[in-house]
Amino acid sequence: MLQSVGTEHDDHYESGHSNSIEALVAARDDGKKHLLLAASVPVIVEALAKYQDTLSIRIVLTESATHFLSGQSDEQPTVDSLLHLPNVDAVYRDHHEWGPRPWRRGASILHIELRRWADMLVVAPLSANTLAKVVHGMSDNLLTSVIRAWDTDSSIDMKKKIILVAPAMNSAMWRNPVTNKQIRVLTDDWGVKEEVTDPTSETRSIVGWFKVITPISKTLACGDTGGAMASVESICEAIERDLNLAVEN
Repeated sequence: MLQSVGTEHDDHYESGHSNSIEALVAARDDGKKHLLLAASVPVIVEALAKYQDTLSIRIVLTESATHFLSGQSDEQPTVDSLLHLPNVDAVYRDHHEWGPRPWRRGASILHIELRRWADMLVVAPLSANTLAKVVHGMSDNLLTSVIRAWDTDSSIDMKKKIILVAPAMNSAMWRNPVTNKQIRVLTDDWGVKEEVTDPTSETRSIVGWFKVITPISKTLACGDTGGAMASVESICEAIERDLNLAVEN
């Protein structure tokens, strides 16, 4: 039986690693590429370990994701252990949005500062529940608040920034007509694409802010086939490409 991660790790977050807003703001101009990662799959972080000194990763966990990170296996370590993975500079959960001190007028807000800090957001896996929340504009946790606050047209942060998602869910959920409609919003309405801005000069610009890596067909934990998250390799290739990462000699 899976055990949820309790608050016993919270003190370690605060004392053992700096996930304060002040530290986040100070790190905005550290000269590194910034990956905001919402994932319950630590192997993605491990696959990016080769970008030491050039990549900073901050992890956002939904409360549901913590149920998969209780030390069940090597692929499912504890939430606490994520802080020891390569390039990980902080881990955030919902309660960090407003704690530990009461918010005061003029103070920074975590989901806004995370958006400002990030060069790219990756959600892997993207659950059916979070997909529905995103498409309908809900922002009831830290992750969906960051997504809702994203600078979709680069007019605020003055930088083109992508949200990459890798959906994963039961095969019947993936084939559900509701899912099809919601994915079309991400790909057709909000998806990254080239757009002709001046037909006379064939000038093109990049519009949109979502990229979707579709699931692959494999046997799931529930016994059904299909709807599995894309391979870690394909997700990391997309991260490397969009962040223009390169290994320093």
